Amino acid sequence: MCGGERLERFLTCVDHCVSGESFYLCRCADCGFLFTQDFPSEDEIGRYYETPAYISHSDTHKGLVNKLYHRVRAYMLKRKARLVESAAHRHTGRLLDVGTGTGYFPDTMCRRGWQVEAVEKNAGARDFARERFGLEVKPENALKTMPAGGFDVITLWHVMEHLEHLDETWDELYRLLADRGTLVVAVPNCTSFDAGRYGAYWAAYDVPRHLWHFTPATMQRFALKHGFVLAARHPMPFDAFYVSMLTERYMRRRGAFVRGCLTGVLAWFSSLVRKDRSSSMIYVFRKQASRPAGSTTEGGDE
Repeated sequence: MCGGERLERFLTCVDHCVSGESFYLCRCADCGFLFTQDFPSEDEIGRYYETPAYISHSDTHKGLVNKLYHRVRAYMLKRKARLVESAAHRHTGRLLDVGTGTGYFPDTMCRRGWQVEAVEKNAGARDFARERFGLEVKPENALKTMPAGGFDVITLWHVMEHLEHLDETWDELYRLLADRGTLVVAVPNCTSFDAGRYGAYWAAYDVPRHLWHFTPATMQRFALKHGFVLAARHPMPFDAFYVSMLTERYMRRRGAFVRGCLTGVLAWFSSLVRKDRSSSMIYVFRKQASRPAGSTTEGGDE
């Protein structure tokens, strides 16, 4: 984020979902940005998603936690749609959903009258979206062929933390968004109540699939670096329940469901007092008319 080279080892986390391998997190001593060190290359990372447990790609209903996830998602889809329309000050327009998974959100927005484009890296998830919703979801390399200023709203729901070329992605979002357009980004918050409670076991570290671990401060700073200004931020309190249940299961504790619910309740109350302690956060950004000095105009990491 800042180009600093003074890095400090922060935590060692285990991939409880797929491989059982350990990865460590590094933090920049200058700006505080936290990231997964030595994560797999783009050619290798695919195997770490190859499990039915990875719900955004498989849409599995297996297990109590995943059944609960689907029930909460039905409610959250409506909430997300209302939030987008309120933030953009419009009820129709051109929307791009990046990392769309199995297509539930773009289908929701299409039904509300939006013109929607969606991109997704995982071929199986694209197939599901086509078969279930009739959506022609494009692979992620299609972003580079889309017209500049072609979208009034761009959304990334729990996607930014997965993207290897982070600076390049922010630049591409700036190019694709119309003047005065709205960018909506949801990411886990590693300074949340539940992250502090669980430490290295916190399921939302999700190594090595999550490459970057954002806080409200680092998210805002990344946006400013690439020509966006923060307009609003919203807590995602339901995420604490799901993440806490997964974490308790990874810790192999008895009564993981009940324990996770209790932590979710505590996290909910914590976010009522300080919303920047919510398990995940939604950030609403506006595109600035001019880029800040030193930002890139072509793709490429800085």
